[in-house]
Amino acid sequence: MADENNQVTETSEQSTTQPAENAPADGGQRRERGARGGRGGRDGGNRDNRGGRGRRDDRRGNRDEDQGEELIEKLVHINRVSKTVKGGKRFGFAALVVVGDGKGRVGFGHGKAREVPEAISKATAAAKKAMVRVPLREGRTLHHDGMGHFGAGRVYVRSAPQGTGIIAGGPMRAVFESLGVADVVTKSVGTSNPYNMIRATFEALTEQTSPKSVAQRRGKKIADLLRRGGSADADAQADAQLVTE
Repeated sequence: MADENNQVTETSEQSTTQPAENAPADGGQRRERGARGGRGGRDGGNRDNRGGRGRRDDRRGNRDEDQGEELIEKLVHINRVSKTVKGGKRFGFAALVVVGDGKGRVGFGHGKAREVPEAISKATAAAKKAMVRVPLREGRTLHHDGMGHFGAGRVYVRSAPQGTGIIAGGPMRAVFESLGVADVVTKSVGTSNPYNMIRATFEALTEQTSPKSVAQRRGKKIADLLRRGGSADADAQADAQLVTE
């Protein structure tokens, strides 16, 4: 009987002491897991937020690429300038860039920076903001002749028949290639400064008008404007149908 009583007491002591010994360990593990989970939750939340911002930025970039159109970028001129300071010289760069879509829109921009790539990127951004639309005949040449003047430079532009090509040099060729003109004859008189030549060329292009805009302004039909010296109405109507801008 004594042995049985001793066994009963030992088992009861074990049953009472084991949960007490295991309880703090389990509770500690749970608390540690909870703390780690909390830290992980906070870190995970930050990671999710960073990831969310990154994904939103990616979506915006893709949207801009999808909606944007391919642009033709032409580097016209790079000028290096230096400033003498105590201890040596500081060099800077100025870039002139022409940007166009090849479908009647073109712009130019000027950018300055300490490095050439940064100057080019600034000039490209400025050119994209200053793009203008120029009406083209049949999508390949100008509607009429024109003249542009800026500073000491004068620029003459003339429409040309199909197959003529771009007869222009220097900065003017970059403008017409970006604009999408395939046939044009130009002449530059006066200065050879690329900045003045570009500005004179844009002045000549902004003065271009199409028969469609003139007809709307005067309240007439395009065929009436294209009828020359008693020419046949059928020929005038055929020419009017070819005018898209």
